[in-house]
Amino acid sequence: MLHSDLTGSVIKAFYKVNNTLGFGFLEKVYENAMCSELRKMDLKVEQQKNIKVHYDGKEIGDYYTDLLVNDLVIVELKAAESLCHEHELQLINYLKATKKEVGLLLNFGKKAEFKRKIFTNDQKI
Repeated sequence: MLHSDLTGSVIKAFYKVNNTLGFGFLEKVYENAMCSELRKMDLKVEQQKNIKVHYDGKEIGDYYTDLLVNDLVIVELKAAESLCHEHELQLINYLKATKKEVGLLLNFGKKAEFKRKIFTNDQKI
C-alpha cells in the first residue's frame, strides 16, 4: 500500500493522542498533540499548510490542510460525533487538488475512527 509505513506511524500517533486526551476537545488541541507525537517520531509535520487549488492552469482558490506529514500525506482531523460521507469527500477533494496521493481522515469522536484515502496522480484532472 502506498506510504503504508508513514500512514501506520500517523495512525499509531492518533491512537496514542486519543487514548491520552479522550473525547471532547476542539480540533486544534488534537492537532497540536498530533504534531507533538509525530515530531517525536522524527517526522516532518506542517500545520495549516496552505495549498493552492488550480483549474485550467489558473489558481482558483486555496485551503489549509490540518497536517501535512513528510510532504506526502494529508491529514484531516475531526472532533465529531462520527465521520460522515462529507468528511471523506472533503479529503478526496484535497487529494484531487494536489499532487499528494494519500490522505488520512482521523476522528477524535466518542469512538476513535479513521479512514485512509488514495487518489493517485493518474486519476487527477
